[in-house]
Amino acid sequence: MGELMIRNVDDETVQQISSRARRHGRSIEHEVLTLLRDGLAAERAVGLQDRVARVARIAAMVPKSIMQTDSVDLIREDRDR
Repeated sequence: MGELMIRNVDDETVQQISSRARRHGRSIEHEVLTLLRDGLAAERAVGLQDRVARVARIAAMVPKSIMQTDSVDLIREDRDR
């Protein structure tokens, strides 16, 4: 497992993390690790939401009256060439 050292953290930030760690009954190190994990998870969630929204925008461009070919059929047809 890797180690990470963060330097030059302002006093207010350290105090906020320390208070938060006390409220949650954790060490400062564990609180910082939790904050990092939660932040990264939130970033992944936003990325997923963005991709879902992009797919919805693309799907909205296709007219509903046009029948879409199943991709499995297209792949099979391409392989049979």
